[in-house]
Amino acid sequence: MLQKLIDQISRLLSLLMVVSLALMVVLVFTNVVLRYAFNSGLTVSEELSRWLFVWMTFLGAFVGLHDKGHLGTDSLIAKLPVAGKKACFFLAHVLMLFCAWLIFRGSWDQVVINYETTSPVMEVSMALFYSSGLLFSVLAGLILSHDLFKLLTGRLSEGELIGVRESDDMPHGDPHP
Repeated sequence: MLQKLIDQISRLLSLLMVVSLALMVVLVFTNVVLRYAFNSGLTVSEELSRWLFVWMTFLGAFVGLHDKGHLGTDSLIAKLPVAGKKACFFLAHVLMLFCAWLIFRGSWDQVVINYETTSPVMEVSMALFYSSGLLFSVLAGLILSHDLFKLLTGRLSEGELIGVRESDDMPHGDPHP
């Protein structure tokens, strides 16, 4: 059930990334045309594009974590016995949870510090800008905790113990075989 929720969140965030990228392209293209042809521009274009890019980066990091799409190497892990793979999986996930906690803590501090500060052009609270790190860290923590739970309850197959796959090993359709 939790896996279905995580999958749905990942699909939703993928859609939001597509919409964000399309909006960024429209904003930047429109701004370029306005500046070149009419010597004017949209003042909100640069700031909103920057905000969308930051949000897209954090959303993409979550989707990459969900799809096991981040860069890595599995040459050593693949040669270990199952117990070694489990130990490395556990250690890697604990370290990633710690990193997610650090991102959460830093983002939280920035949200609190910048709550009453507004952006120069859009005049929106800068806390919204820094909330992208909060959302990422919470969702990443959810995935990582769920993976650890599956490991500790014996619900992970040996193939799932290797966190990355070589590009030749990736299925061309569904990222979750």
